[in-house]
Amino acid sequence: MQAPQPQEGLLQHVGDFLLGSIPTSLLFMVLVAAYQFLVQRPLSATLRQRRALTEGALEEAQKTIARAEELAAEHEAQLRQARAEIYKMREQRLKQWNAERDAALEAARKAAGQRVSQAKAGIEAEAASARQAIQASAGDLASRAVRAVLPLAAGGSH
Repeated sequence: MQAPQPQEGLLQHVGDFLLGSIPTSLLFMVLVAAYQFLVQRPLSATLRQRRALTEGALEEAQKTIARAEELAAEHEAQLRQARAEIYKMREQRLKQWNAERDAALEAARKAAGQRVSQAKAGIEAEAASARQAIQASAGDLASRAVRAVLPLAAGGSH
């Protein structure tokens, strides 16, 4: 029965090995538990806290960016409105200046028309007085011409 002895020896060695590994296993479990309590939990808590702070900071940054975009949009709308008002005022000013220019041109035309009318009236008055002077002197000139021609026609010498 020598064949069963090597199995018993082997079982004895395995049993001794397992018995010797119990303190190592217990020490390993204590180390794992200590790692869990001393390192893993605080590290996980710190990471969770950092993640929460980071996410909070990101959310805050996103809110700030959104608010900045809203303000930029508001300022852009106000700027568009101000530009529209400026263009409107500019158009009104141009219309006013054009109306003033047109009124000044109309006044100048009327004044020029009045001067032309006065000049025509003056010329017509001068022409009428010249006609009267010519008509008045025409009779005198006609009688002189007749006198000058008649003595010659009557055979007289002058």
